[in-house]
Amino acid sequence: MVPRLKERYRDEIVPELMKEFDYKNVMRVPRVDKIVVNIGLGEAVQNAKALDSAAEDLATVTGQKAVITRAKRSIANFKIRQGNPIGLMVTMRGNRMWEFLDRLVNAALPRIRDFRGVPSEAFDGRGNFSLGIREQLIFPEIEYDKVDRVRGMQVNIGTTAQNDEEGKRLLELLGMPFSRST
Repeated sequence: MVPRLKERYRDEIVPELMKEFDYKNVMRVPRVDKIVVNIGLGEAVQNAKALDSAAEDLATVTGQKAVITRAKRSIANFKIRQGNPIGLMVTMRGNRMWEFLDRLVNAALPRIRDFRGVPSEAFDGRGNFSLGIREQLIFPEIEYDKVDRVRGMQVNIGTTAQNDEEGKRLLELLGMPFSRST
């Protein structure tokens, strides 16, 4: 079964972007390529169970098993040695990516208290968007009672857009609630 956001992208958003940016070929239209969700766990050095609990939360939210990221170099001030586990990440593509984006935009982000939209300046110059989330509790899949500690996460949305303008317009049409301050 095709995710509803992917279907909407194919049926409504592609023709809209072709008209707006005057593309001659459908393959030029920007699309969401991948979504990477990352949790940094500096506490994993002292508390090994933090890694397991965060991996469980990430798997619940994304539907995929998380990969452990390790320190590339030693940092004495943070008591981190090269090779220590310091985070978790999941890279999503395909239908799972579309379903996650749909849940993020329509279910999770509106649950943030005093939410006024995501910052529209968080693009990297090539149409990719980064979003920091302060707590994993905004996702409806996570049960509040089973959370040992509130953790933040980084969501990076990689697109095939050539510039920020195309990337922002693509995400706007997909329903990303950008703040109106700019």
